[in-house]
Amino acid sequence: MKSFVFVIVILAFSFAAVSAFGQQTIFNIPSTDVLDRGQVYGELDVSFKTNCEAAVCRFSSFVPRLVAGAGHNIEIGLNVTGNIQPGADTTTLVPAFKWRPYHNSDKGWAIVAGDHVFIPVKNKSYNIGNYVYVEVSKSFKHGTRLTAGGYDFTKNVVAGANRAGGQFGFEQPVNKYLNINADWITGRHAAGYFTPGVAVKPHPKVTIYAGYSIGNGDAARGNHFFLVEFGYNFK
Repeated sequence: MKSFVFVIVILAFSFAAVSAFGQQTIFNIPSTDVLDRGQVYGELDVSFKTNCEAAVCRFSSFVPRLVAGAGHNIEIGLNVTGNIQPGADTTTLVPAFKWRPYHNSDKGWAIVAGDHVFIPVKNKSYNIGNYVYVEVSKSFKHGTRLTAGGYDFTKNVVAGANRAGGQFGFEQPVNKYLNINADWITGRHAAGYFTPGVAVKPHPKVTIYAGYSIGNGDAARGNHFFLVEFGYNFK
């Protein structure tokens, strides 16, 4: 049982720390924003827990990612996941693709679809995996944006079997410097977390995200931790 819990925890760390997607995200789910052609965005995602509880003990994880606008409402990106302490690194390359086939700024609607390929390169427990999603968002005149969609993970990416479900997001601007954000991925697996928090923009090129991820399973036993993301727009 202890080894089983350890495997699930490691999977959870590696996925949640990534925010999973080499693209612009709310916290853990992709947003319906797409970079313009030539724009480049970099981010460092840090997850950490400061104490030991029954489900999850103290840890830290650092995941860099880079995103570029390819034009025609397409983003491409790359994450490098699996840098987790304590424990052996499980380095995984995650190239990502996001396409926005529909966007109506006047009516506030957008649709995106994306795919992410998980390629373990160090201490790997599987050879290749995939995550695919489709989302729709609605923006309102007072600034609120709601996002809803569905996902599918292939075997071994977040659990020992294929997993599918829903993913949801909420964004509320307070002023030009501060947003209140939250997102949720359904399911009891390594990606299944509800994360509320804030996004702060101290400079036009800099965004800092601070949230707290709460597991869909075993939250009362300690399956929760801090998530901080540091983003920079290069162009």
